[in-house]
Amino acid sequence: MANIKSQIKRNRQNVVRRMRNKSVNSSLKTSVKKVESAAIAGEPTDELLREAQAKIDTAVSKGVLHKKTAARKKSRLAKRASA
Repeated sequence: MANIKSQIKRNRQNVVRRMRNKSVNSSLKTSVKKVESAAIAGEPTDELLREAQAKIDTAVSKGVLHKKTAARKKSRLAKRASA
């Protein structure tokens, strides 16, 4: 356990941020899985794809994902949905 005041505060901040990032990541993964399962089942994926892309953009704006990582994820997801 840290005994420096600034490090104790930093640890508290990290816990809060990790929880926030975890929530964003979890909802992102869920929406991506929905798109992929719909694509496999042959169901329409337009609305689900739009929702997943919005979640990816949200993750970028919150700093959870890097911009290029998000672009790669969206591209691959669109490719799977259309195939």
